[in-house]
Amino acid sequence: MSMWFSNRHDAGRQLAKQLMEYAVRPGVIVLGLARGGVPVAYEVARRLGVPLDVFVVRKLGVPGYEETAMGAIASGEVCVLNESLIADIGLTRAAVDRVRSGEQLELERREIAYRGSRPPVDVHGSTVIVVDDGLATGATMKAAVSALRKRGAARIVVAVPVASPQACVELRSEVDRCVCVLTPPDFYGVGVWYEDFTQTTDDTVRSLLVHAAALLPEDARHATARSHLTQEMRGHEV
Repeated sequence: MSMWFSNRHDAGRQLAKQLMEYAVRPGVIVLGLARGGVPVAYEVARRLGVPLDVFVVRKLGVPGYEETAMGAIASGEVCVLNESLIADIGLTRAAVDRVRSGEQLELERREIAYRGSRPPVDVHGSTVIVVDDGLATGATMKAAVSALRKRGAARIVVAVPVASPQACVELRSEVDRCVCVLTPPDFYGVGVWYEDFTQTTDDTVRSLLVHAAALLPEDARHATARSHLTQEMRGHEV
């Protein structure tokens, strides 16, 4: 089977071509889902000339079958569960909570690893383009969308290089726009559509965030800095 994308950077460049209407537009932010979505998002943000930040979401895998998602959690205490799946396989609430607690610890670790003490970009009133390397069930992306709605994003655009047809249809009903470069009927899995699907490391995420910030025009860098400050102030509101 021939591959459609050589790697995540190639996928990001192809995805960006379908998002050029957002180029150099004020109030647009690109968020890459950690970790695999960040290299894709980096290329999108670079070509659009808009700020990039990382958004941490953790899949909740079924115990013993961790690749099967029963839900996901995101920053801001957002949890999305597939209640019908949980009921079908007979998982107890205690079992679900154990998985959730473990993933919450990893989510908090990654937040600190990627940005240290710097708060996330303030998305309030913004158009947010949420990027991942692909959508299988869509559970992770749904958690991200819920968290961003909670944070006051004005418009949410989900953008991915490849998705299962069902996931893409489901996301379209929950966001303002959903861009999927490929929706192959024989989906098989996200990694099938990449020649190189090597796991993205924490160091790569940190490096791409630094590089993306350096590429922004000076006025955009100032706007991003103000956004970080605003988010920090929101965090201290009582």
